[in-house]
Amino acid sequence: MDRKIIHCDCDCFYAAVEMRDNPDLRGIPLAVGGRADQRGVVATCNYEARAYGVHSAMSTARALALCPDLRVVRGNMEKYREVSARIMAIYADYTQVIEPLSLDEAYLDVTGVRRCQGSATLMAEEIRRRVFEEVGIRVSAGVAPNKFLAKIASDWNKPDGLFVLRPEQVEAFVQALPVKRLHGVGAKTAQKLERMGVHSCADLRAQGAAALNSRFGRFGQRLWELAWGQDERPVRISRERKSVSVEHTYAEDLPDLAACLQALPPMLEALAVRYARLSRPADVAGAVIKLKFHDFSQTTVEQATRVQAGLLPNRVLYEQLMREAFSRGSRPVRLIGVGYRLSEHREGPQPDQLTLF
Repeated sequence: MDRKIIHCDCDCFYAAVEMRDNPDLRGIPLAVGGRADQRGVVATCNYEARAYGVHSAMSTARALALCPDLRVVRGNMEKYREVSARIMAIYADYTQVIEPLSLDEAYLDVTGVRRCQGSATLMAEEIRRRVFEEVGIRVSAGVAPNKFLAKIASDWNKPDGLFVLRPEQVEAFVQALPVKRLHGVGAKTAQKLERMGVHSCADLRAQGAAALNSRFGRFGQRLWELAWGQDERPVRISRERKSVSVEHTYAEDLPDLAACLQALPPMLEALAVRYARLSRPADVAGAVIKLKFHDFSQTTVEQATRVQAGLLPNRVLYEQLMREAFSRGSRPVRLIGVGYRLSEHREGPQPDQLTLF
C-alpha cells in the first residue's frame, strides 16, 4: 500500500496567535520576540514583516533597522501551548499516528484511514478548514508518499496553501527540485554543489552515489537518496528527547572568562529546574556549554559523563567546559547556553561494563 503522509505547518504561528487575539496587530508588520535594548531576537514574524527582510532568529535591533514600523510583542508560551494542543486534538480525529515536530508542525500518517473516503487530500482540506474555524489559525499542508516530500509540499504554496504530490507525479517533481530545497542543504553546501554544477536533483543523480559519498561523506548518501525522492522514515508517535538546555543573552557583553564563570551558577540552577519539569524521566549522559561571542561567532563544547541516578553533572565540570569554550574565542561573550545530553531512562539495575582482562 502506498503511504499517505500529511505534513501540517501553521503559518507564522506565534504571530498568528497574537493577531487572532488582537485585531489591532493585523495588517501591520509584526514580530514576536525580545526587546532590542535587551539584545532580543525574533522568534517569528508575519508576512508583512517578512516583506522587509525580517525573519526568525534575527536580532530585534536588526529587524527594526530593516522595518522601523515593526511592532514587536513578547511571546506567551503558555498560550501557544494551549493553542497547539487544540490543533493537535483536531489532527487526532484523523489518525493516531502523529509526530509533532514543534508546537506548530506535525506529520500525520493517514495510510489506510477510511475517513474522507480514504483521500489524504480531502483529509488535509478538512483539517485546514477545521483548524481555522475552530482555532482561528491558518495551516499550510503538504500531501505526499513520504515525510521528505510532504514537508517540501507543505511549504510549496505557503501561506495558507495545500500542495498534493501523488505517487505518479514524484519522479518529474523530484528531478526538477532545486537542491537548495533539500533538508540539510544550507548555504555553504548549496555553494559547494553550485561549484560542482549541481542545481537540481537531476544534476545530483548525474554525479553518482560514489562521487557524492566521496565529496560529502555520510551526508552524500542522504543526498543521493533524496535526489530519487526516497525516504523510508516512519512517522514516529513519540520522539525521544535528546537534550535539555537554557540560554541567556546578556544586555552587556561579559568581558572575560571570570565574568562567564560567575554567570554559571544561576544558569545551572535554572537548568536543573527545567530538567525536573520534564514529562518523562531521562538519564543525563553529558554536559554542554555554548558560547556566542560579541561578533556572533559561536562554539559548543560537550563532554559525555556518567552520573548516578538522581544526580546531575557538577559545577566543576561546567567550569572546565567553560574554560575550553572561552579559549576558542577569547572575546567578550553575548550569550551563554548550558545543557544536558539525555539518554533513555531505564528502570532497575543496569549492567556494568566489564574490563577486557
